[in-house]
Amino acid sequence: MTATPTDILFRPFTLKSMQLKNRIVMAPMTRSFAPNGIPGEANAAYYRRRAEANVGLILSEGTVIDRPMSRNDPGIPFFHGERALVGWKQVIDAVHQAGGRMGPQIWHTGSTIAVKDWQDEALVESPSGLLAPNKPRGKVMSEADIADTIAAFAKAAADAKRLGFDTAEIHGAHGYLIDEFFWQGTNLRTDRYGGASIGERARFGAEVVAAVRAAVGPDFPILIRLSQWKQQDFSSRLATTPKEMKAWLQPLVDAGADMLHCSQRRFWEPEFPEVDGENGLNFAGWAKKITGLPTISVGSVGLSGEFISAFGGETSTPTGLDQLLDRMEREEFDLIAVGRALLSDPRWVAKVKAGDRQHIGGFDPASLKELV
Repeated sequence: MTATPTDILFRPFTLKSMQLKNRIVMAPMTRSFAPNGIPGEANAAYYRRRAEANVGLILSEGTVIDRPMSRNDPGIPFFHGERALVGWKQVIDAVHQAGGRMGPQIWHTGSTIAVKDWQDEALVESPSGLLAPNKPRGKVMSEADIADTIAAFAKAAADAKRLGFDTAEIHGAHGYLIDEFFWQGTNLRTDRYGGASIGERARFGAEVVAAVRAAVGPDFPILIRLSQWKQQDFSSRLATTPKEMKAWLQPLVDAGADMLHCSQRRFWEPEFPEVDGENGLNFAGWAKKITGLPTISVGSVGLSGEFISAFGGETSTPTGLDQLLDRMEREEFDLIAVGRALLSDPRWVAKVKAGDRQHIGGFDPASLKELV
């Protein structure tokens, strides 16, 4: 058969015990369709449809650990408790039956706000009791709180492995709890979990990764999602130089992370243009270069607008994949995560593989209101 430009997306990829049939990842996207935190048949069918249509790896919506106020919306699913775990077993069995691979994204939302007036403010926790720089919210975590939280991440990952998931992703991005420890603006601690440097503030994230590694053993792949930007501040940067990025990422690698999922609002933007120019490596490219680990890139793939605008009700139209294919051909990163395009159309990957560009749609915000 004659090779096509998109063939690079459909090369197999192996990470420890996980074998993927292609390089396309369904990005984790909060849906809030888990009543009382329990995923059900509708959630299983939603993920199964993507597996049936050839998605290489599905990462679930954020699913929370066993800590008070670890979620910021009542429809976000738990990854703890018998009823929720039975629901997730139904999900992974459905995905496997369709020939897919999947991992839960495990998180704690820290002091962020989604549904106002829903959370018990006394139980909201973060490194320094801050939502953003100079914006108090909730309580300062004690060292006992931190230890319990680390243990809860490890327990969730162990349950993921026990249920038959292929991997687990730790959410360390977007201004949620782990990222609040990374961020100097929200981590003012003077104990061993704080510090003036990003390397010092990476301790909590590294201890989470180490605890997860101990819980799942050496062969189960551990992913961690990271970002420079925060939902509290789109312009925030944890690392302003490659040297600072290495100080941030290396402790996570040393603790046992196998792959870095590098979130950008627009995947084509260079991370350090002052170093390698306007066409330089993106975040995932620099993370791979610095650490040697495989990486996932993400950010407005195949669409005209970036994803933040979606929450304001803006639609996005399809765009070409040429720039993505060029970057993958030169192995800038290893996998590409697709968000809104897959949210609106579960068959997006199958259409790309078939070259059916005529029927590849854009993003309709109405998709946020149901499990398509």
